[in-house]
Amino acid sequence: MKKRLFVWLFICAMALGMMSNVMAAKTINLVMWTQQGDPVLGEIQRLCKEYTKKYPNIRVEVLNYSTEDIRTNFQTAAFAGAGPDLLWTVSDHAGPLSVMKIINPIDKVMPRGYEKRFTDFSLEAVELDGKVWGVPISVGNHLMLLYNKNIIKEAPKDTDEMIKVAKEVTIDKNGDGTPDQYGLLWNFDEPFWLAPWLGGFGGWPLDGRKPTLDTPAMVKTLQFMHDLKFKHKIVPMECNYDGADALFRQGKGAMMINGDWALFGYLDRRTRKTVDLGVDRIPKVSETGKWPSPMTSGQYFMFPSYLTDKERIKAVRGLVYHFESKEVQTYFLKEHKRLPSLKSMLKDPALTNDPIMSGSMRQLEVGRPMPTVPEMRPTWDAMRPEMQAVMAGKITPAQAAKNMQKAAEQGIREMNK
Repeated sequence: MKKRLFVWLFICAMALGMMSNVMAAKTINLVMWTQQGDPVLGEIQRLCKEYTKKYPNIRVEVLNYSTEDIRTNFQTAAFAGAGPDLLWTVSDHAGPLSVMKIINPIDKVMPRGYEKRFTDFSLEAVELDGKVWGVPISVGNHLMLLYNKNIIKEAPKDTDEMIKVAKEVTIDKNGDGTPDQYGLLWNFDEPFWLAPWLGGFGGWPLDGRKPTLDTPAMVKTLQFMHDLKFKHKIVPMECNYDGADALFRQGKGAMMINGDWALFGYLDRRTRKTVDLGVDRIPKVSETGKWPSPMTSGQYFMFPSYLTDKERIKAVRGLVYHFESKEVQTYFLKEHKRLPSLKSMLKDPALTNDPIMSGSMRQLEVGRPMPTVPEMRPTWDAMRPEMQAVMAGKITPAQAAKNMQKAAEQGIREMNK
């Protein structure tokens, strides 16, 4: 009898052990959406595989969408109660997604006080209504002055010097009436490139949630940009992002205003034949004595509000830990020129000894967080056509500023209906 009882207990124990192992080995399939393209997309996939090697019962599928599509597709999926387990996206998505209540603040997923390990400026870009809505992966996404040291040896300190230097190096080499080399390149089509100058003239697109576009600062900003093209003639007559990028890569631009996302490409061995890259702040506005203030943001993990399963949350949390490690942030700093979000890395030699990245950090220090409120989107939409009209010589800066304000207010009213 005792022997039978022992055998029965042994079998039960074995069965319980097998059940425990099966439960421990339960497969968790995570899906992460990202708006990062190649080559960073490949690195994300590689790092996810590193994570799943440590935790064989977890699988991670990475899907890529454009910045606009990731927002709209996620909205559709979230309202249906489905979609990814984790978003890797930009800070300005925090505003609309949090207002729609389809993402959670980070304290719903990460441990209390987790945000204290990150720099203040990385958190400011995703703070809204007293909550932090994203875990910083990298910071920046900001415009800065890039210059080709094959043409000019150092960055100008103010706009008077910038214009003077740019005039000297804007050259029509073949005498056909069109310069073959320009002093300055930048994207005329997008108001994101207007924002730094607006800050330098003492303005900003929003005061809280209210558009502040019909202002003396905006008029001066638009006039300044108009003069660079029509008075000083140091920029191309037509210049969108791709055009500016191509000319700079070919060594046909002394200076360019572009973002940190472009640094990796300009350091490519093929580009180095024509560009010896220097990085610094956009020159101080001589009239005001203020530094231009590009909008800053970065890359962030955001957590869907429908993510409630404890095991999935635990797996997502582990994936975030993996990407937020100092080792991974150092890798992205060195290999992809992304500024780290960790406080502990601000004085790391990998950052301070790199002239490109330290120049990027100097610019970040005088930037301002991009507004996360939903009102920013209709404000951009209002600014774009009026800025383009000024740069086409079709409208005065004063009239453009009035039109911007009216359109922004109308767009916000329609958004809030």
